[in-house]
Amino acid sequence: MGRSGIDALLYLMDEAFRGPGIEESNESQALMPNLASVDETTWRSLPPGGARSIEAIALHVGACKVMYDDYAFGAGSLFWDMPEVQPWPEGAAPMPDTVAWLQDVHARLAGHVAGLADDVELDRPRQANWGEDRPTRWLIAAMITHDAYHAGEINHLRSILGPDDRWRHVQLGFD
Repeated sequence: MGRSGIDALLYLMDEAFRGPGIEESNESQALMPNLASVDETTWRSLPPGGARSIEAIALHVGACKVMYDDYAFGAGSLFWDMPEVQPWPEGAAPMPDTVAWLQDVHARLAGHVAGLADDVELDRPRQANWGEDRPTRWLIAAMITHDAYHAGEINHLRSILGPDDRWRHVQLGFD
């Protein structure tokens, strides 16, 4: 059996996490380009009536990558409150270190996906962090959509918290 399914999922993982041409443009729906435009003040700010900061979202995304990876491809021994899963408490996560950690945990998960022997592995049941078995492709797809969902959430918070809502001007052609 081939690896076209694995390769497609790896491509989509990278698109949802890094986006296309991150070096060339920060206009992307992916997670990392949306984080790249966050400044230190916005990192921990809450919108009026809000309960989650961009920092909290970034920590959540990384923690989920660690947990899904550990349960699907590792020992399945981690818990949410462990330092391996959440290296900083909310309110104390340095932005540059958190971004580097996100890149590391994403690379670890992508490395395990890349290490699958062939597409047959995508149908193999693996344990999810809540104890239920799911097909490998389902777990990977959940991580892809998770990155995209939270990238949008970060984009939205960034536009509420800051004066730079480039999206409207770029998308609608305003200058």
